[in-house]
Amino acid sequence: MTVLAAPLVAALYRDACRFDVLAAKPGNVSIVAAGHGMSARDFLASARVSAPLIARAGEGVGAAIRAAVEATWAAVGCNTNLGIVLLAVPLAQAAQRASPGDLRARLARVLGGLDLRDAAEAFRAISLAKPAGLGRVGAEDVGAPPTRDLRAAMALAADRDRIAWNYVHDYADIFEIGLPALRASLAREVSLCAAVVATSLRFMAAVPDSHVSRKLGPAVAAQVQQRATEVESLYKACEDSDARLRLAADFDDELKRGGVNPGTTADLTVTSLFAMNLAAALEEAR
Repeated sequence: MTVLAAPLVAALYRDACRFDVLAAKPGNVSIVAAGHGMSARDFLASARVSAPLIARAGEGVGAAIRAAVEATWAAVGCNTNLGIVLLAVPLAQAAQRASPGDLRARLARVLGGLDLRDAAEAFRAISLAKPAGLGRVGAEDVGAPPTRDLRAAMALAADRDRIAWNYVHDYADIFEIGLPALRASLAREVSLCAAVVATSLRFMAAVPDSHVSRKLGPAVAAQVQQRATEVESLYKACEDSDARLRLAADFDDELKRGGVNPGTTADLTVTSLFAMNLAAALEEAR
């Protein structure tokens, strides 16, 4: 059974993270538009230091999450990539384990094998990163030792956090929204960056952003989703690539002026790009 070597997995992760900031996704940090107290340099540094740790398959999912978040915090002193790390590590390990089936089938087995130690390590990483709007909950609060495995703990948060929801649903958003959107966009767009922007709009229109919801409330998240639906429709109808980029840039300015950071959308988008890279590498190595 085909597996990918750790250096390749790390390189594919860094490539996905690089295009995450090369593409001017509305509301997110990019090389042309800083925001939310962070710059593209912070994200690129985070990718550089976390990449080899993302690809440490032998240490378990939770240990790799914790190591990557600790390295990121030491490098940039802020939370640039917690969501990306939480989503990327199981994918990286799925690609490195000798297991039958495609990437999605392998991922399901990784998620199904998560244990209490994974939860404890991931809880420490989340506590260190201090994501906006985290708050406290009555069961399996990340500030206390877990009593359930990581997937079961994620299930308790699935109604308020889309990353947790994807742990429970075998990354349905990635495989059923992100990958189809990326591949369809690549058939139309003039560049990968443009395809990444289109995929970001697809996610923002399809799913209320849970980072926005936690930080600003469900009503604002619903408004952002509705506005994204309108922008995506205009974006798809526009046949001029420069005009499409202007639409995205205007939406980016609108979101940032309103203090809106669709961070979960960014996490899902870069994870979709990472998954596409991994799936292509596995297919090529067969």
